[in-house]
Amino acid sequence: MKATGKTVNEILTNLPKERAEPFNKLHDVILKNLPKGFEAAISYGGLGYVVPHSLYPAGYHCKPSEPLPFAGIASQKNSINFYHMGIYSDPKLLNWFVGEYPKHCKQKLDMGKSCVRFKKLDEIPYKLIGELMKKMSVKEWINIYETNLKK
Repeated sequence: MKATGKTVNEILTNLPKERAEPFNKLHDVILKNLPKGFEAAISYGGLGYVVPHSLYPAGYHCKPSEPLPFAGIASQKNSINFYHMGIYSDPKLLNWFVGEYPKHCKQKLDMGKSCVRFKKLDEIPYKLIGELMKKMSVKEWINIYETNLKK
């Protein structure tokens, strides 16, 4: 069920047939609401939304050759997964998201630290994901990242 590719377009075109529509719609919603400065890219072999090296030359501390990750989506075995480092690192944003989720989706929230798993593809809360993407600027994300890195 994984999508493979070395470019964003390859990942989007190599999706399993039953995942293509919801995955592409999720990607489109993220792009439409992605604050200025972030960009879609390959991040750790998957589709990510990152702070490019042109804005943050240091890259990701775990692997400086990679741009600083912010969000991502992946087609996994049993779900489409959405990753958002802002909800992992900002408790206020996490609380907002958890509180809003039931207003947008009948399914119980299936979430890890930064990962939201969508097992029912017809119940992905696209509007909520769009709202979430607007809530953190590149500057705010870099600030949070650097503050947490120094701890």
